[in-house]
Amino acid sequence: VQLVESGGGLVQAGGSLRLSCAASGFGFHEFVIGWFHQAPGKEREGVASIRNSDLTTYYVDSVKFRFTISNDYDKNTVCLQMDSLKPEDTAVYYCAAGRDGPFDLETMTRYSYDWNYWGGGTLVTVSS
Repeated sequence: VQLVESGGGLVQAGGSLRLSCAASGFGFHEFVIGWFHQAPGKEREGVASIRNSDLTTYYVDSVKFRFTISNDYDKNTVCLQMDSLKPEDTAVYYCAAGRDGPFDLETMTRYSYDWNYWGGGTLVTVSS
């Protein structure tokens, strides 16, 4: 099983970045994919998630209407389009995969619950 993030970098406030999470080694359609971030000195937090089987999505309040999560079945990839970036979005961003089980996306994302696999992360830095 492998999850590989890419697309991080340095951007000015108000700018955009598009992160990708390439998945392999498991049944992509049967999993939920989530994005999390961890800022320096802080705990890892959920950002957004998508259920690949029906494209249901969830966003935490701080990124609603700024971030968009989507998937590409052909490439087994989940992307996170990040617009109107703020300095407080600066963090290492991780993607994770969890089996599509009994928990709803909000529970899985907000409480970092029931995730089976994690990527190594990609750094996003937003300058003011």
